[in-house]
Amino acid sequence: MEAILSLGSNLGDRRDNLVAACAALAQLPGTRLLASAPIYETDPVDVPAAFRDAAYLNTVIVLETALTPDALSEAAHTIEKRLGRVRGAERNAPRTLDIDLIACGPTVSDRPELRLPHPRALQRRFVVQPLADVRPDLVLPGATHTVREILASLPRVPAVRLAACQWD
Repeated sequence: MEAILSLGSNLGDRRDNLVAACAALAQLPGTRLLASAPIYETDPVDVPAAFRDAAYLNTVIVLETALTPDALSEAAHTIEKRLGRVRGAERNAPRTLDIDLIACGPTVSDRPELRLPHPRALQRRFVVQPLADVRPDLVLPGATHTVREILASLPRVPAVRLAACQWD
């Protein structure tokens, strides 16, 4: 099954955090990396005022995996923790790593522990821009427009700026 994940970091060596997360995800059992989007620097979204200057690096990767969506989500949380993510009480606080499962093939889930496709993914330029780089013609389950069409309809703010076309 093809799985799409959004990676973000705004603490520490942001680029190294993304590279390490991508490598760890690609090494999961029955999993291989199919595509990785360019890395974008993005303004924080929905963060407390104290963190508005902590810009993110964001990207999207596409994996082929034999893992179930639940197993992949659990593995992503384990990788976040291993790479220094601390989940505190404050929502959207800065973090070394954020891995969001955007979609897993045609799977639709509305359980509190796993919502697929990610309910806000197509509203966020920091997800849609890199996703359009690797899967522009994709229509996520439940959507009616391609990723390219959705990107064209999103506002330009908050800003998304190309940071690196290649990861190395």
